[in-house]
Amino acid sequence: MSRTSLTVGVARWSATHPWRAIGLWAALVTTAVVLMGTVPTQQTTDADFRVGESGAAAAMLDDAGLAPTPAESVLVTARSGALDVPAATAVATQIGDRAADVAGVADVGAPVVSGSRDVVLVPISMTGGLDDALAHVADLEAVTAAAQADHPGLRVQQAGDASLQSALDEKVAGDLAAAEALSLPITFLILLVAFGAFVAAGIPVLLAVTSVVTALGLYAPLSHLVPDSGSVANVVLLIGMAVGVDYSLFYLRREREERARGRSTIDAIEIAAATAGRAVVVSGLAVTVAMSGLFLSGEPVFDALAVGSILVVLVAVIGSLTVLPAMLATLGRWVDRPRIPLLWRLNRRIGTGGISGRLVRPVVRRPVVSALLAGGALVALAVPALGMSTHQSTIASLPQDIPAVQTYLRAQESFPSQRPVVGVVLHTSVDGSDAARGAATAIGRDAARAGLVEADGQDVRVSPDGRTVAVSLAALHPEGDSRNGAAVDALRDSIVPSATRDLAGTTSAVGGPVAEALDVDRQTSRLPLVIAFVLLLTMLMIVWTFRSVTLALLTTVLNLLSVGAAFGVLTMVFQGGSGFVIDWIPLFCFVVLVGLSMDYHVFVLSRVREGLRRGLPYPLAVEAGIRETAGVVTSAAAVMVSVFAVFGTLDLMEMRQMGLGLSVAILVDATLVRLVLLPALLLVLERPLRHLGRVRTSAEAPEAELVPA
Repeated sequence: MSRTSLTVGVARWSATHPWRAIGLWAALVTTAVVLMGTVPTQQTTDADFRVGESGAAAAMLDDAGLAPTPAESVLVTARSGALDVPAATAVATQIGDRAADVAGVADVGAPVVSGSRDVVLVPISMTGGLDDALAHVADLEAVTAAAQADHPGLRVQQAGDASLQSALDEKVAGDLAAAEALSLPITFLILLVAFGAFVAAGIPVLLAVTSVVTALGLYAPLSHLVPDSGSVANVVLLIGMAVGVDYSLFYLRREREERARGRSTIDAIEIAAATAGRAVVVSGLAVTVAMSGLFLSGEPVFDALAVGSILVVLVAVIGSLTVLPAMLATLGRWVDRPRIPLLWRLNRRIGTGGISGRLVRPVVRRPVVSALLAGGALVALAVPALGMSTHQSTIASLPQDIPAVQTYLRAQESFPSQRPVVGVVLHTSVDGSDAARGAATAIGRDAARAGLVEADGQDVRVSPDGRTVAVSLAALHPEGDSRNGAAVDALRDSIVPSATRDLAGTTSAVGGPVAEALDVDRQTSRLPLVIAFVLLLTMLMIVWTFRSVTLALLTTVLNLLSVGAAFGVLTMVFQGGSGFVIDWIPLFCFVVLVGLSMDYHVFVLSRVREGLRRGLPYPLAVEAGIRETAGVVTSAAAVMVSVFAVFGTLDLMEMRQMGLGLSVAILVDATLVRLVLLPALLLVLERPLRHLGRVRTSAEAPEAELVPA
């Protein structure tokens, strides 16, 4: 027993005590559900995202009690023809009177007519922060909707910080719900085709779903240490379905293979644990290592995503090693029931590696040519990634069919005061408050004369203690226009230093939405650091698992080619014209893709090593390893590609880019890399890799003995 590996020991206990193992898993899932229902998930705050000089400006405003409050705008326009300005102004006044009585509304300004006299605007200030405004914005929207119903000849629309966020949240929730509703049946159908039996197809889905639920429940208390920015549940679902299905497929396919060879259910489970189970553990560690690279980003969003992803991977690994063997032992040969006759006969006729065997034979015969062709294709796909341009998501990258987005853009077009704000904050002594106030006024005047900001609508505010002075300046261009950044640079480099030169002991900072976007874009990219960290640790894992530096270097090259190809396609699709790749997509996709591709990599290499340990010649061991794993890898990849592709059809640009990047990379990895490039390079590097079949430690010996001859 001392020579039995941990995976085999756990599987044997679970298989011989199935109801205890199933009961423990059910208790874990139930506990997680209770945690999810009783412990509120902690959300991130605006302060968590502050960076650079704009972050310092925001902190100064908070300390002085001058933090800006959310604003809403109601626009009144004509449905057709010229606007009747007096009538529209009267309607706007009525809206303002009703809005003033809504809870959460701090102030309602007088109606403002645009310079072109085709829009009337009602400016509204909300109380508190964005969360407070979100709690009351529906009541304000009801006032707008009532005004629209009372005046069908006019168009009455609302937009602002809270209404735009509310509409976006609703859109995202609807899209994700639709994607999730599609992903489960698609996953089940693919598995049904792969297995030809309902129970076998349902087991991976069940393990994946329970892993996701458990991880979300366990994350609830952890969120008080690592707050959620609102995307953890979506990413946990994405990663959980991928790895949960992968691990179950690896294990279940191997158990069915062994039973088909005449093994008993318990023996088949032990062999699956010794082989596929060990591959699951290594794969799970690889995904965990890759996702931990997100901690190096320095972003609270990525910290939360890393915690959630690591949780769901670890839960899926535990489930694969415990409850999965218990279910297989309980069901026995009922795993293959009820069968779908046509699919069952087709799978039996094709057999393990029937199709992949035909595909890999030309690669075995001409490995150098195959490696050059596949490698050249991947390099060609990756070349466009060298010109990738990243940027924060802007109003232009949001779904344009959201009414609040259209209204927001119209307000900025017609009213300069509604454009993004550049803010300058001065903090001085009480004695210098008058001078600071004069300097703030001069800053606004000089910036307007220089053509950097709008001359109208400048607002100077002073804190109650008189020590902090803030001036808000409206940008010349709509949100997302790169020319606004030039105004921030000019203010920081010349105008503010010149105006405050003689103010001893005065601290200044340029902030506001325009400066915040600029500071985020100019942060030193952590992507090279994350790439180096993830690749180094995955290399060390391959060295530890397979005792081969050559194989570790090969793994790194394959990972970079897969990711590079995905980034190249992403750049070609989304960066045409004036487009860009949203800044967080490359880093997130990189760690996810390396983690998931390592699943396939470890699984395939483990089967190659098994062949060598059985005494197969090196070329035959490589061919057998590819042939015997291709069906599982293809099925798992089909599931992931289909799920990711569903996300690629959503309206939100971030989801579309993430879905396309992930689906392309997995598709490339499961075809060009695993079926062509990997076997070709393994054969080219035969001399330094022959030692893979050696049993290095006593702990590995029992696993080799369990592999059937």
